[in-house]
Amino acid sequence: MSLPAAIAPPAIVPFSIARLPRIEFGAGALRKLPAIAAGYGRRLLLVTGAQSFLDSPHAAELFDALRQRGCDWETVTVAAEPAPSFIDATVAALRGQDFAAVLGIGGGSALDSAKAIAGLLQPGNSVLDHLEGVGPELPYAGPATPFIAVPTTAGTGSEATKNAVLSVAGRYKKSFRDEKLVAEWAIVDPDLLASCPPALLAADGMDAFTQLLESFVSTRSNPLTDALARSGIMAVKDSLLSLYAEQSASARERMAYAALLSGICLAQTGLGAVHGLAAPLGAFFPVPHGVACGTLVAATTAANIAALKERFPDSPALPKYAEIGRRFAMQKGLNGDDARAFLVATLREWEARLALPRLAAYGIAAGDLPRIVAHSRGSSMRTNPVALADAELTAILAERI
Repeated sequence: MSLPAAIAPPAIVPFSIARLPRIEFGAGALRKLPAIAAGYGRRLLLVTGAQSFLDSPHAAELFDALRQRGCDWETVTVAAEPAPSFIDATVAALRGQDFAAVLGIGGGSALDSAKAIAGLLQPGNSVLDHLEGVGPELPYAGPATPFIAVPTTAGTGSEATKNAVLSVAGRYKKSFRDEKLVAEWAIVDPDLLASCPPALLAADGMDAFTQLLESFVSTRSNPLTDALARSGIMAVKDSLLSLYAEQSASARERMAYAALLSGICLAQTGLGAVHGLAAPLGAFFPVPHGVACGTLVAATTAANIAALKERFPDSPALPKYAEIGRRFAMQKGLNGDDARAFLVATLREWEARLALPRLAAYGIAAGDLPRIVAHSRGSSMRTNPVALADAELTAILAERI
């Protein structure tokens, strides 16, 4: 009796992975920063938020350790989402001081500011020269001052990406993007999340989850990013709700890990329609980025699934959505439609349990939707698994007003 012929495993498609930082992850990782920073030199620039880190015991401990290594530093604080004018003014004020490295410590705004400043301290030109869709979009030649990223929130993944997001309120939110801007080191210490209020944890956590899910179904996904996205998605599933309700060290670790993976994945794959819509929402209205992602991800996922089933039923994104639904339901045999429905239902439940605001809370009304949709078709939309029509995008927004 002959044995059946072996079934060949599916081919691994060719893929590329862009530059990533060296990574130190784990509780207490901040204590490694002084030695790493001093390895570049003794004169440092610290870019951080306006208050929370500087007022924490972590700051005092870090500063003592830096002094013991003979380091001195200038401090720049970031009070809001960075604007190009803030970056240019900071670079003009500090250029010529010969900083050995830039330390970005804080949330996404602090890290994006530090990334842009590090990129321009030596060239000295305006960030508007390079900002996508705004100025002449000149190629960035560098050199960049070495940048070390230390996130104090679990959401944006900026510690692992090449883009600094800058905005002008009421006008635009755009990226300064180049591989030379990637951090030399990402120091990810979950202990730094302990001071985050629940609402911030919820918004940032949903930002990280959205980045992971959109990377997983992106048209540029690959086997390596798929593996990382799966791991990050399940880390969010296992920790976000408990972290929001009552912080624990293990929940902080899982969410910090998920946020880091979200940055790694999005840097390789691009994102999707949630982030396409989030950009004009944040540019035209005072909607925090994580809130925009969290409040839209369920409706957008449902819209993607419906459009794919109607127009591209063979899309690889459909079984991927079903896979996550099965993992969330912990039912391997759940059929595709039921699994996808479970995923959407879970995301709607998260909206409610995390008390994510609706868009109307930020002054958005039905009459604003055409303008938002018209400005949503940036780079993120290009990697959504299906091209959504204006009417479909409008319906997503209308559901969340």
